Amino acid sequence: MRRRLSHRDSKTLPPYDRSPDSSPCNRGPYPCCFCWCCCCSCSCLTVPNKDQDVCSRRASNISTLESLQRNEDSGRLSVEEASSWALSFSTLLDNASGRDVFMEFLRSEHSDENMLFWQACEDLKTDQQKADIGERAKQVYLDYISILSPKEVSIDATVRETINRNMATPTVHVFDDAQAQIYALMHRDSYPRFLNSPLYQSLLQSLSSNNSSNS
Repeated sequence: MRRRLSHRDSKTLPPYDRSPDSSPCNRGPYPCCFCWCCCCSCSCLTVPNKDQDVCSRRASNISTLESLQRNEDSGRLSVEEASSWALSFSTLLDNASGRDVFMEFLRSEHSDENMLFWQACEDLKTDQQKADIGERAKQVYLDYISILSPKEVSIDATVRETINRNMATPTVHVFDDAQAQIYALMHRDSYPRFLNSPLYQSLLQSLSSNNSSNS
């Protein structure tokens, strides 16, 4: 789980959010080059300072709130539904909109690989085509388990070794222990911060205000 960026880490992390509003350089929706170098034109991307990071997170959060607000206006998200996410972590993950907002929060903390891995494991379990399981499991491994992946999740050595042994003939449950560890990590560490985050609190306030004005 990545919480702080160093100069070395910036070479392996995925690009920042690509929406035009959240581009730290305000040069467009994509980084100004494809290398994570220290040239003057890329310095604000490779070594973001605190103000740039805050601006990027705020723009991304605003975009998410606007999207969810449109859902609410269309009758697809209510204050009751959003409030239910605080009941339990499983309630949050069982809700499509809840997963989207939680993913946005994790992205702001540079730990969205945890949610991506958890979802990839869930998707793998629904695969009914045995011929596809091997390839899909291999892709999940390369994306989230391999030590060479920039999206590698944090799991203990014993679980990693077990996965490595079982990848010769993987099943849909090959990542179950790793998924359980990542679930516990998000539940214990990220979920409480999410509930107290400006993103979630602002969403609840916005939904409550609209509900009051429409009643």
